[in-house]
Amino acid sequence: MEPPVIVLDSLRKSFSKDGRPALDGITSTFSSGCITGIVGPDGAGKTTLLRLIAGLMGPTGGRVETLGLDPLKDGPQMRPLVGYMPQKFGLYEDLTVEENLRLHSDLRDVPVEGRAATFERLLSLTGLEGFTERLAGKLSGGMKQKLGLACALLGSPKLLLLDEPGVGVDPISRRELWKMVRELTAAGVTVLWSTAYLDEAEACDNVLLLNNGHALYQGPPADLTGKLHGRCVLLSHLEGSRRKILTRALDAPEVMDGVIQGDSVRLLLREAGRRPGLHALAAGQKAVFSETPPRFEDAFIDILGGGPGGGSALADHLSAKTSSSAQVIEASNLTKAFGDFKATDNVTFSVRPGEIFGLLGPNGAGKSTTFKMMCGLLTPTSGKAEVMGLDLKKSAGRARQRLGYMAQKFSLYGSLNVRQNLDFFSGVYGLRGRQQRRAVEDMTRIFHLHDFLGDGTDALPLGFKQRLALACAVMHEPDILFLDEPTSGVDPVTRREFWTHINGVVEKGVTVMVTTHFMDEAEYCDRIGLVFRGQLIALGTPDELKARTASADRPNPSMEDAFISLIEAHT
Repeated sequence: MEPPVIVLDSLRKSFSKDGRPALDGITSTFSSGCITGIVGPDGAGKTTLLRLIAGLMGPTGGRVETLGLDPLKDGPQMRPLVGYMPQKFGLYEDLTVEENLRLHSDLRDVPVEGRAATFERLLSLTGLEGFTERLAGKLSGGMKQKLGLACALLGSPKLLLLDEPGVGVDPISRRELWKMVRELTAAGVTVLWSTAYLDEAEACDNVLLLNNGHALYQGPPADLTGKLHGRCVLLSHLEGSRRKILTRALDAPEVMDGVIQGDSVRLLLREAGRRPGLHALAAGQKAVFSETPPRFEDAFIDILGGGPGGGSALADHLSAKTSSSAQVIEASNLTKAFGDFKATDNVTFSVRPGEIFGLLGPNGAGKSTTFKMMCGLLTPTSGKAEVMGLDLKKSAGRARQRLGYMAQKFSLYGSLNVRQNLDFFSGVYGLRGRQQRRAVEDMTRIFHLHDFLGDGTDALPLGFKQRLALACAVMHEPDILFLDEPTSGVDPVTRREFWTHINGVVEKGVTVMVTTHFMDEAEYCDRIGLVFRGQLIALGTPDELKARTASADRPNPSMEDAFISLIEAHT
């Protein structure tokens, strides 16, 4: 039997002055040639664990052994054997693909002789052969992650540490990353894959589930999921608002968690066989329950004690919105060109009041460009973008007072603390005096920011960064909310909280336009526009798009299956 690749013995790491550990007594071993998923909510200790294994920091207590070596004492000996891909893009955006490979080769002491062959092999593996002269900062999100993986693989490491490589990456690129990593493990490489995507965790050979620095489970994901037999049900043939039915279900004592899935509502029960009454859910006379197979995400939510519930303090705070217009967002032949390149090409769609409209597509498809034109942040080359009947070319300032915008990348000011960001953005949206003070107090309460008011935003956990960004986008009670990948990188519990707020504000009449790479989130949308190479290639409800890609071999495709099939049909 081969010795373990990694040994953790009562491992402890503390950063805070009060001694509260980021990792507390983790004892575990990791086998060779496997993919182990490091899973947990924000602040669970995933990144800290990978950095300790890589020797980038030392433990406060206990012991870590990597490839039979002490990561701190034997750093020079261990460095060529371990590839590490950090959570944040660790490459140099002002260098080309090839220049990044050369720099990382120097940093990892890769011999000069043979580098050309190594680069050729890695570029072929990652599909970057035709992009060697492109600046890393100009790559799409998926291509950046592939370049990061290529740099981590320099020197042919035996151990690969990947810290959330799928964050912000579309489903096609994520599948390609998985294919590459599977090929590496088949060749004997051991992989630790930290992830916020629980479908990725389900694909791992083993998972280590962390929460608040403690290990809650280690083993095959199927063993944990199998414990939920009979506790996952689908509520179908609904009448009325799916969002309201989900809210009522989440408040039922029999229900631990729930999500919208197409025209149905998917529930995780606290006990097998104990279902909420259909009459209490007001789901309609034809509504029926049916069992559905459990997923690893259900097991994750279960072991953490359940989701956040159905109530939204944000929705309770907002006044109801009304609109006499049939359409509140309209794009007509919308085009944006950068030189000869059309990032958005003749796109036309409209969004009704109180609707969630999802704009989906692969990295680099033109989603964010389209999004920014609809917000008035970019001027179209041709065509028209209208919000609430206002042409954004002519009345962008007036329109902006009626919409809220949450950017794809955290767009608040890192040099300001939380309170200063709230003050600044409330002022930008025209709030003054008592109204401004009340709005800041309300957002602080709703998003639980009181303990962080004096903290710089750069130091906040990702989940609280996103809460603050959403708070700043809604504090003036907009009619329309633009959310560009609002939950990218956050854990499933925080994502549930965000969608509880989104569903709640839509029921108050707010119109939401959202982009996401989480295909389960796309199920919440009333309609979806699928963008590829700057063009709108599909438009419809989630169930309509899935039905378009159904076949005899796959009669019930998932939203991810539909996304990939529709894109591949236009490749």
